[in-house]
Amino acid sequence: MAKKTKSPSKITPVSKDGIQPQLPKLPPELEKKLKALQGKLDDFKKKVLDKFGDYIVGISLLPPDKAISPEAAEKEAEKSVTDKPVKSDEKKEALNKDQINLLVVVDDTDSKKMTKDELHQKFSTIISKIAEDIDKNLIVQSVLLTDVWQNCYDGKYDLNRLISFGAPVYDTGMLAAIKIAEVHKSMVIKKFEKYILSYVLAGSITQGKATPSSDIDVWLVIDDTDVKKMTRVELKDKLRSIILGMGAEAGEITGIKNKINIQVYILTDFWDSLKEANPIIFTLLRDGVPFYDRGIFMPWKQLLRMGRIKPSREAIDLFMSTGDQSIKRVKHKLKEMGMEDCFYAILTPSQAAIMLYGLPPPTPRETPEVLEQIFVKKEKMLEPEYVKILKDNVALRKEIEHGTKKELSGAELDQFVNNAEKFLKRIGELFKEIEHRHNEKSVVFMHDEIMVLIRDVLSLEGVNKVKEADVVSSFEEELVTSGKIPAKYLRDVKEVISAKEKFEKGKLDKTDIEEVRKFSAGLLKVLVEYMQRKRGREMERARIRVKHGEKFGEVLLLDDLAFIIHDIDAKPRVMQKAKVNSDGSLGPLENSTLEEFETSLADAKFPHRVFIKEPIFEDLKNIFGRDVEVLLYS
Repeated sequence: MAKKTKSPSKITPVSKDGIQPQLPKLPPELEKKLKALQGKLDDFKKKVLDKFGDYIVGISLLPPDKAISPEAAEKEAEKSVTDKPVKSDEKKEALNKDQINLLVVVDDTDSKKMTKDELHQKFSTIISKIAEDIDKNLIVQSVLLTDVWQNCYDGKYDLNRLISFGAPVYDTGMLAAIKIAEVHKSMVIKKFEKYILSYVLAGSITQGKATPSSDIDVWLVIDDTDVKKMTRVELKDKLRSIILGMGAEAGEITGIKNKINIQVYILTDFWDSLKEANPIIFTLLRDGVPFYDRGIFMPWKQLLRMGRIKPSREAIDLFMSTGDQSIKRVKHKLKEMGMEDCFYAILTPSQAAIMLYGLPPPTPRETPEVLEQIFVKKEKMLEPEYVKILKDNVALRKEIEHGTKKELSGAELDQFVNNAEKFLKRIGELFKEIEHRHNEKSVVFMHDEIMVLIRDVLSLEGVNKVKEADVVSSFEEELVTSGKIPAKYLRDVKEVISAKEKFEKGKLDKTDIEEVRKFSAGLLKVLVEYMQRKRGREMERARIRVKHGEKFGEVLLLDDLAFIIHDIDAKPRVMQKAKVNSDGSLGPLENSTLEEFETSLADAKFPHRVFIKEPIFEDLKNIFGRDVEVLLYS
């Protein structure tokens, strides 16, 4: 394990809520007792660090109200590994009024020689023996760092709260980060719980690179999908300013001086960045640890681990085009600025090649290794000298950034620029090789996707089972001639079909592929939007909106089945269903789910007219109450 920078820290008394107060002058007896306690804690810290220095993340003194007996402490530690619950009466036990409770966090991220259970048992036994030899009133609970993070992944934050209550005896930076993030999170959730989807700790802390002076990076995702009274930008700016202010307040409350960097994302922007393959977003998902999550962060993190989140074609093209643009600018800038552009000129095309291959974009530091692993060692498509050019650029930029290289000579800059141009030329060839593998499949895929969508649109217009030979004529007659879709999209349909025919004859060139991509993108968007509008209008005709008391509900009639939502503003929404009888009345209510509703909605065929018969009005009174009102929209 690599050596970690350590900085000893004095203990500061904390209150029940973790706030460090301004203490009045203590009586002599109490002052003497605290000095004795400080001596024992210093002795304990020294012996633990001498034995396990590289592995100890932090040691924290817990306040008296968190006191637990040795048996309960052992079970609490076991709980962090096995999730076994600890009985509340055991937690309340205390050896005596002199009991001193300590928490030790152990870094097990590099452990390979033993299981987590074995490692935890080893550390716990030895550390507890050290404490007992110093003073039998020292009660130590040892936890593994991976269990702290795993509890967060599982939505269990008790360990975080326990750490936030403590006063650090020794800290590599991790305890301070968890403490201030937990306090800040609690403040944010208390005020804005309705809007906060995820609160995540990230940066060097979760990458295992924390030092006592490390900045503390957190980021939040705000739900802007249901904003009615302001724009999304206004919502983000309003919440962001308050949340940043809370960060400063959390620093004052905890007494932690490390800078807390807070990034606030609205859900729609975060999703766009994910689709655009923003490396920062990929890194946040990969390394982040959720301190609060409403089912957004962890599914994305798991999908990323499974390789199911992939960059869009637009993102790949953007990364690729950056290279030529940057190399043109690099020759006209000062040396320092030129080196920065030279770095990105070869970095972003490298990431583009990796994305085109089918992998998420790696971080700049990881890019040379990934490029070498895939294209030099695995695919044998690239020579090692080009990976060396990239590695040299990464190393030079790091030296300049850290100040170890003060100047860059003109000859050195010329060499790096020449190497960059050489690199770009070779990466361009590599890109074409990779692209050639994908082109044949992409044209067929785009054609089939367009044909399926056109058939779906025609089905909504009442035209079913259209033969492929009749797709163009049916599209023209039902959608273009009637003015429902502009005529230019008929030409796009013909171009897509023509491209597939050229492909089957082996006459498809790169220009044809780019053209069909352009046509397909616009055509897909128009067809999807048309289907959404069509389904939306049809669904509105089958929807009954009601008001009962202060709540708004609705009933959606789908063929012979009705779905009922009692409160459309509730989260999560509670749904029920009932059969629609032949006389228009509703059958007995049954519990349903959003998934069942969406499946029924996708299969439903809405009539052009919906007749609401009198029996259903009595059903509405029974379901929503006698004061129910039916809402009509003009």
